[in-house]
Amino acid sequence: MPAVSENQRRLACIALSIKRGKTKKSYSKEAAEMAASMSESDLEDYCGSKVKGAPKKKHPFLRR
Repeated sequence: MPAVSENQRRLACIALSIKRGKTKKSYSKEAAEMAASMSESDLEDYCGSKVKGAPKKKHPFLRR
């Protein structure tokens, strides 16, 4: 499942870094929670998604 926005992709990349032990959990509370709740392969999918044409933020009324 690809990231819906640029901010979501960035958060997933930080969470992946936390999961791999390269970044401290205190760097981002949201990313630490995301790292704990998702598998590494799911985070790789989010982090590796294309960002060209993706909005900066996800529109609050659009849901997937």
